[in-house]
Amino acid sequence: MEQIRKQYKKILSDYIGNQNESDLYIGQNFIKRMIQKNVTPEEVISIHKRALEEIYDDIPESVLHGYDFLIEVMVHFGLKVQEHQTLLAKQEELRIEMDIATKIQNLLLETEIPKPRSIDIGSVSIPLRKMNGDYVHFMHDDERYLSVAVTDVVGKGVPAALCMSMVKYGLDTLEYANSNPSYVLEVLNKIIEKSIDDSMFVSLCYVRYNLNTNVLTWSSAGHEPSLYYKEADQAFYDLESKGLLLGILPEAKYTQQDIELKVGDFVILMTDGVTDFRNREEFDSREIIKALALANRHLTAQEMCEAIYSELQKLHNFKLEDDFTVVIIKKNDFF
Repeated sequence: MEQIRKQYKKILSDYIGNQNESDLYIGQNFIKRMIQKNVTPEEVISIHKRALEEIYDDIPESVLHGYDFLIEVMVHFGLKVQEHQTLLAKQEELRIEMDIATKIQNLLLETEIPKPRSIDIGSVSIPLRKMNGDYVHFMHDDERYLSVAVTDVVGKGVPAALCMSMVKYGLDTLEYANSNPSYVLEVLNKIIEKSIDDSMFVSLCYVRYNLNTNVLTWSSAGHEPSLYYKEADQAFYDLESKGLLLGILPEAKYTQQDIELKVGDFVILMTDGVTDFRNREEFDSREIIKALALANRHLTAQEMCEAIYSELQKLHNFKLEDDFTVVIIKKNDFF
């Protein structure tokens, strides 16, 4: 340390005498050596103070006290910098872990949109954060039935993702696309009620479509009501069901209802992230979605979903306020 102090005094004295760029550059490079020797910021100030005392004999006592104050401040500053760096390191670790968890979630919850000839299906699901609290699950037996589950977990982040994995596990255990929607919800409700924390709840809309009869059967557990557009009436109808959220009561029962889809009809399944226009009480969100769907009904189901998302994003000034999921089932003229 004594050698460093003498070298610093020489560099400082030269700069005070000449005040040129070369001496300043030498001083800046000397800092690298001090870092290598683990010299702390407060020690640098102490070295600087002592060098000035040796260069000048008449430094006012008040100025020297000012350096003493700066040394004490820098001690605290150094501690805070270390705390900040530690926090940044932990945040980076969490970010890496979250990225890995997101990839695992995407892999575990991956589902393929079926493509039967008689209907057209589209889906868009955009998470608010890295991990999605919404989930869409398709089942298709390639013969008679196609089923869709649209799920929204009350909560965000890793807990919601773990709960979503439980929902997928429950859906996979059912295995077949021909199960009654009411039965599916009752089974899932028992699994979720036993397996997740009391603070976690799940809303779910389950739809089964008969590819031979064109009958769509739906049931809902506290989920955002779906929209049904009937071409013959040129009107929308809400597909409502009064079932409880999943995970509240183990013996909850769920009802189901039927509609027959004709050519030109379509159904919009969605989570509340689609209709929740926070701070925009002047808008009727469901009416806006109806208008967007009608304006784009000439498009494919996938293009309709993307158009609705794009337009609602503009309305929200391109900032999502919740996980966003929409699924559209359109009856086409192929059978």
